[in-house]
Amino acid sequence: MRIVTAVLFAVVASGGWAPQISAQVAPAAPTIVILVRHAEKGAAPATDPPLTARGTERAAALSEALREAQVAAVYHTPTLRTRDTARPLAARFGLTPQLIPMAPRGAQGDSIAAIARRHPGQTIVLVGHSNTIMPWLAALGGPTRPDLCDHEYDGLFTAILDGKTTRVIFGRYGPPNPTEATGTAMHCGAR
Repeated sequence: MRIVTAVLFAVVASGGWAPQISAQVAPAAPTIVILVRHAEKGAAPATDPPLTARGTERAAALSEALREAQVAAVYHTPTLRTRDTARPLAARFGLTPQLIPMAPRGAQGDSIAAIARRHPGQTIVLVGHSNTIMPWLAALGGPTRPDLCDHEYDGLFTAILDGKTTRVIFGRYGPPNPTEATGTAMHCGAR
């Protein structure tokens, strides 16, 4: 970000670019939707486990990673692990996390797209699960990709919506996934 700002300042200062003052309307700022899977979860209770100590560390790392993102809203599914992943980030920005309504897998994309439309020109964060992140990304106009593996927790999937196209940036945050930390091979699906 600092490099982009410095380059833009250098171009403007050198006279290489000057804003045109006319009847043209500046393009609207894009809507930025950041999708993350909940942090590492415990084994029990099986129906709604809390975060592990490592998961709590990752939730704090998410807040730190997005500290300059000017997040306007944070959403999570109605589970303890997604709520606790979202909580430190929401607290950083003085926000109350909001629930993503649960719907059948096929219909949930409409709900995600509706959430994005409620925040034009803003940055929002959606916290989901290994089997929701990629369908949500596709619902926003991103590529269709397989679900995340059970051991993948460090993905940061950013969809930039400008009203015409969706650009996607795949990133990582926080500590390495369990596979990387332990060197243990973990497999999932046909990848």
